[in-house]
Amino acid sequence: MSRVYNFSAGPAVLPEEVLKEVADEMMDYRGCGMSVMEMSHRSKMFDDIIKEAEKDLRELMHIPDNYKVLFLQGGASQQFAMIPMNLMKNRVADYIVTGQWAKKAWQEAQKYGKANKIASSEDKTFSYIPDCSDLPVSEDADYVYICENNTIYGTKYKELPNTKGKILVSDVSSCFLSEPIDVTKYGLVYGGVQKNIGPAGMVIAIIREDLITEDVLPGTPTMLTYKTHADAGSLYNTPNCFCIYVCGKVFKWLKKMGGLEAMKERNEKKAAILYDFLDQSEMFHGTVDKKDRSLMNVPFVTGDKELDAKFVKESQEAGFENLKGHRTVGGMRASIYNAMPMEGVEALVAFMKKFEEENR
Repeated sequence: MSRVYNFSAGPAVLPEEVLKEVADEMMDYRGCGMSVMEMSHRSKMFDDIIKEAEKDLRELMHIPDNYKVLFLQGGASQQFAMIPMNLMKNRVADYIVTGQWAKKAWQEAQKYGKANKIASSEDKTFSYIPDCSDLPVSEDADYVYICENNTIYGTKYKELPNTKGKILVSDVSSCFLSEPIDVTKYGLVYGGVQKNIGPAGMVIAIIREDLITEDVLPGTPTMLTYKTHADAGSLYNTPNCFCIYVCGKVFKWLKKMGGLEAMKERNEKKAAILYDFLDQSEMFHGTVDKKDRSLMNVPFVTGDKELDAKFVKESQEAGFENLKGHRTVGGMRASIYNAMPMEGVEALVAFMKKFEEENR
């Protein structure tokens, strides 16, 4: 059985050499006679795994010393509650709603205080990023929240919002490690790892130390307090050991590929192959304002639901998996994360050209 080209939005494609390494070590990790899935999270061997993973991530992202790296469970969706529980000191926060996940985060925050929607692109099915250069940021807001890359709708902030001095909190789940970022511009930046970094079941949060305090909202569970995990080095309880181990391998792969600067260049070339085709195609077209296009998630449609369905079916038969668009948008979506090889995108475009010729 040969491997398919997997365009899933998450859980998503992982680098083949990482999968092979994991397979080689599955029964016996470095001569210890057991799998990483079986070893104690308190063992010296696992301690080395988690420390090295953190060290490599810090190097890749140039994370300053005054930021903690936390390997947490509960996925990105649990952060929707954890963020206000820990950071909403004045019980006020501002949210920029550019897609379903930002909207869910905004709705969740309303349980803990006043969550203001200060900008939104919902008027045009989240097909663009609003101008965030001069927004009505609340004077008493504890933070401004964004979802930086919108997986479902295929939009991406090219410039961070002007938060007027307020802390910026960003969900980077679907663009995590796809390009360099300046961590110092954020108070907290986090992402689920199942899109670009590792197996599902974990979120990595990078949080400035002064935001990690015992002063959290009354009733915040111990497990949902950042300080609990920061003080324990992400080992307060049994973490997702296997996921941390695989993520660590992906960090090594990214370093070997030349780091995030090299990944950005590679991702831009890869996305251009698909966008250039969409821009000249008579059948397929992208759904996002050109200036706001994501390098990771590319939604497109034919304009005919029956033709869309035919394309999804025939593309799957041809070895292109998970191209069906999200149910809220319809059409198709190709997620072309770091581990999607260039030839995968080239093969998809060749298939789309052929489909267009046959279905004029």
